Amino acid sequence: MTPSTAEHAQMTVEEFEQIAHHAPETVRLEFINGRLVVKAMPDGNHSEMLMWLVRQCMQQRPELNLMPERGVKAEAYRKGRARADAVLAPRRHFRGHGEWSDTEGILMAVEITSRDADTNQRDRIDKPIGYAEADIPVYLLIDRDDDTLTVYSEPKDGTYQQHPSYPFGAEVALPDPVGITLDTEELKDYAS
Repeated sequence: MTPSTAEHAQMTVEEFEQIAHHAPETVRLEFINGRLVVKAMPDGNHSEMLMWLVRQCMQQRPELNLMPERGVKAEAYRKGRARADAVLAPRRHFRGHGEWSDTEGILMAVEITSRDADTNQRDRIDKPIGYAEADIPVYLLIDRDDDTLTVYSEPKDGTYQQHPSYPFGAEVALPDPVGITLDTEELKDYAS
């Protein structure tokens, strides 16, 4: 989070958590870059893409869980609250956690773009910064606007050093510590 944003945050993290705790289940709230963000509910193609990824992870790394809709403490000093579409971590990693988990032990965060006006700022700009600042080793962005996967890796000083993109249909190797190779051919079935 930039100092100017921190100084002009809409509310404190504690105030956000109180609001998010009382929000109805049909509303997904995040606190990103000092502002309250309403995240769109997933449509059918979004859900199918997530399940495709769950299957790939379970087949190749059964000792890990890809947890959907996990709240994580992101950004510098864990001042942001992101509700990742999914996070990859060792089985039983989140046992005993509350709604918002520290990112230590999380191997990968996943976002699948939504059909809303905020997806560009949220998924392509704010989330790579927030997840890199929180030292999540890999951020996988499945982008439905241009039918690509972008693999962000090697976080250093709040920035991912690597971020190659691949078209749907390509074979995509996710770097360590994830160590999964994705056959993305099926994603073409869910393209715009």
